[in-house]
Amino acid sequence: MERAELKATQTIESTHPGVVQFAGRHAGDATDEVEQAVRLFYAVRDGFRYDPYQIDLTIAGMKASTTLEVGRGWCVSKAILLAACCRTLGIPARLGFADVRNHLSTERLRQRMRTDIFYWHGYTEMLLDGKWVKATPAFNIELCEKFRLLPLEFNGRGDSLYHPFDAKGNRHMEYVNYRGTYPDLPLEEIIQTFRQEYNFGDRKADPKEASFDEDLNRESGR
Repeated sequence: MERAELKATQTIESTHPGVVQFAGRHAGDATDEVEQAVRLFYAVRDGFRYDPYQIDLTIAGMKASTTLEVGRGWCVSKAILLAACCRTLGIPARLGFADVRNHLSTERLRQRMRTDIFYWHGYTEMLLDGKWVKATPAFNIELCEKFRLLPLEFNGRGDSLYHPFDAKGNRHMEYVNYRGTYPDLPLEEIIQTFRQEYNFGDRKADPKEASFDEDLNRESGR
């Protein structure tokens, strides 16, 4: 029986032609699973702009193929894409979740969320060399360089989790609660928490005309 961490699901679309093509192209000539996973991590981290404004809590909005199409995503949707790519290549992968206190935010997000806690922050776990390792592909390199964050690197052997401080020593990210791992997206649980904590009753965070990059630029004086 195929293990759950290798199966295609509605959102972790490991058999979708676009996902298969993307994974194959970026894995390239790598035959070692660790090297394949590392290449996929950087392809997802840097190939898709981090955008927490365009959160669409529907199956269609969370699909790996949707992230491929729109070219951006937030932590959960990018983790889903990375998991799908890994499964495409036969690397067992699952989704991990934690609640984090995020110090990279905007006034719009703070007003919308009413808290500095990001519930259900998502990352990917991969089974490599008999060990589950965490990889967080959310913040693309351009965002990190622009706002002097320490970019998350991944070597396939150790966990890649957010740094507590940025490059200037300011508070950046604090993990306050781990929610565990899931072979598939626990969408209804996420929706329930978001409705309770953020009042995202319409399942979407912000109108499309809002720009996370522009808000960050304005508030940081860049």
